[in-house]
Parts: sequence; structure tokens; C-alpha cells
Amino acid sequence: MLDDVSELKAMEAQFVQSQKMHALGQLAGGVAHDFNNLLTAISGHCDLLLLRHDQGDPDYPDLIQISQNVNRAASLVGQLLAFSRKQSMMPETIDLRVALSDLTHLLNRLVGEKVRLALRHDPAGLFIRADKRQLEQVVMNLVVNARDAMPEGGEIRIETSQRRLDGPQVLDRATIPPGRYVLVTVTDEGTGIPPDRLPKIFEPFYTTKKPGEGTGLGLSTVYGIVKQTGGFIFAESEVGRGSTFTLWLPAHDRPRARPVPATPAPPVTRVAAGVVLLVEDEAPVRAFAVRALRLRGYTVLEADSAEAALALLADRALAVDLILTDVILPDMDGPTWVRKALEDRPGIKVVFVSGYAEEAFTEQKALIPGSVFLPKPFSLVELTSVVERQLAGEGSATPQPA
Repeated sequence: MLDDVSELKAMEAQFVQSQKMHALGQLAGGVAHDFNNLLTAISGHCDLLLLRHDQGDPDYPDLIQISQNVNRAASLVGQLLAFSRKQSMMPETIDLRVALSDLTHLLNRLVGEKVRLALRHDPAGLFIRADKRQLEQVVMNLVVNARDAMPEGGEIRIETSQRRLDGPQVLDRATIPPGRYVLVTVTDEGTGIPPDRLPKIFEPFYTTKKPGEGTGLGLSTVYGIVKQTGGFIFAESEVGRGSTFTLWLPAHDRPRARPVPATPAPPVTRVAAGVVLLVEDEAPVRAFAVRALRLRGYTVLEADSAEAALALLADRALAVDLILTDVILPDMDGPTWVRKALEDRPGIKVVFVSGYAEEAFTEQKALIPGSVFLPKPFSLVELTSVVERQLAGEGSATPQPA
């Protein structure tokens, strides 16, 4: 009976924690989406100003500072999107041993002279499917966190291993499905985390550091990336002895060797031509995009809603070559209204933009063959390039922010 009661309480605690993290993720994702709209407008209008100022202009350094700080802000927003699992990903099959070895030099620079870094790898191949850049961010965040926990120095151990589960396994209120996993553990000899604080460490903006020493997004970013990759993360800690973070990442088969592709020919510069229907409910973003595309030579029609866009397209005398639309609109989502539009005009090219990641609407987008995705915030060059490639029939890949 006692075991049943304990199990029930554990399940209740797991459910409450899961709901809490989900709610925080929804909040973080919504905030990040709104900020990406603001950053797109700021970055875009800054790009437009830079076109009118050369490097000798006294205002040029100020504009560069604005541009650089927008990029820094976009990086922070990316961390919020990572926690909410709505960050754009470019997954590939990675040999974890190679990835960590490549990262060793940078990690040694991060930890400084007082801290020793020890890597111990499983001798077998450790293949996973993940976004390499985001995986590196996970490891760096964990190592920096471990370094900060050891102000007097010490050792950080990074170990890799393999595990096969023949049945579900419950660890720290989480149920891990059966299968093959690659484990990564990061262990420090630091101050440790008190038991009452341990359950909160993956929450966004929660930090044990002093004001000004961190954003509180490091571990929440790690949590979001690991979850979006299909894995699990667990933390163990003892005050005065240190902490251990363990990643469980789904194992993947060794990739087959692929032939080296031929070097592509240099792109041919084209004179921009075509009619673009821009559908964006955020006026500052719309104003920037209209000016950027018109400067490039395109004819641009504007709409602030799906209904307004469909009304424009109802005029059969109006030629439209490409639809550039936000995914989130006040009256109808982008993929839904575009499907309606393509019933009457099947030849129009489509570009979706959003402050969320492409993965958030992959199934809807899949119903519109040939469409491409441009994540916010985007620059003037990124916007005009993706439109040019799509009109030329070259838009096969999701462009990534610079």
C-alpha cells in the first residue's frame, strides 16, 4: 500500500512539473515570437539606413552598433525559443566523439587556467541525430555552468557511454522509452545545488548567480534543445561536493558514405522582376519588407490579413508571382489561407515567415509543395535573397539567420 501511495505521489509530482514546464515554454515561446517581430523591424530599418550611409559617414558606427546589438538580442530570443522547443533546427547524423573532440580547444579556453577538463569517450561509435550547432551550445552551457560552480578551480569531467533499454525506465519522475541511447555526463567538483533549488534549475530566468552574472537562460536553453532533439536531461547534486548533468540522446545508425558533390557554379546575378504579395499584420515589419523589396526592383502589393490578401487575389486581372506571408495572422494562419489562394492560382510561389521555428507548422507547410521558410528576425539581404531564389525556382532549403 505504501509503495502504491508513493508511486501515485511521484506520478502527481511528475505531472505537475510537466505542466509547469509546458506553461513556461508556451509563455517563453510567445514572448520570443513577439520580440522577433520587433527585432525584424529594427534590424530591417537599420539595414535600409546603412544603404544610405558609407563608412566615412559619422552616423555609420552608430548604425553598426544597432545592427550588432540586434544580433545579440536575437541570440537571447533564440535561447527562449530553444526552451520552448520552437527553435529552428538543422538535424544531421553526428559522431559525438568527433563533435566533442572538435570542441575541446574552445572548451579549454572557456574554463580558464584554474579548471581542468577531462574527456572520456566510449570506444564504440556514438552516433546521434541532432543540430550540431545546438549540440555544441548544450555542451558549452553545461561546461560554463560547471566552471562557475568552481570559483577556486577543480576538474570538469565529460564522459560518453551507450545504454540499451529493453523496457521503459523511470528516472527522476520521467519515463524513458525502450531503445538505444548515447549518454553524455558533465560532472563538476563545485559548490553543489541545494535540494530545494534543484527542481527549478531548468526554468527560464531562474539562476543561483548574483545579479548581472547571467541571464538565467543557460540551463533552460539546454533543457529545450535536448527535449527538441528527443532526449532527456537529469541533474544530480550534493552541496559541497558538486553536480552531475546527464543527457540521454537517442542513438542513431552510422551514416552511409556519400559521394562528394561537385562544386557548384558561381551564381548569376539577375535583375529582380516580379510581383510580390506581402501579407504581414505587424506594420513595422511590413514597412521594412515593402521598402526592401521595392529597392530590389520588385512590385509589391500589401495586405495586413489573410482576408485582405484573398480579396486582392480575387481580382483576376492582378498578376502575382510570389506570396510572402507570415504564418501567424489575426484571422487565419498562413498555410490555411495560402492553400485557398492556390486553388485558383496554382502557379504562385510561396515564402512563409515566422518568429517561430519551421518545425512548429511542418505538417501544414508540407501540404504546400515548393514553399520555403524564412525565420525572423531576417535581414534585408536574407529577405531579398530568398525571394530571388524562390522566383528563380532555387528555393529548396530553409535559409538560416546570419
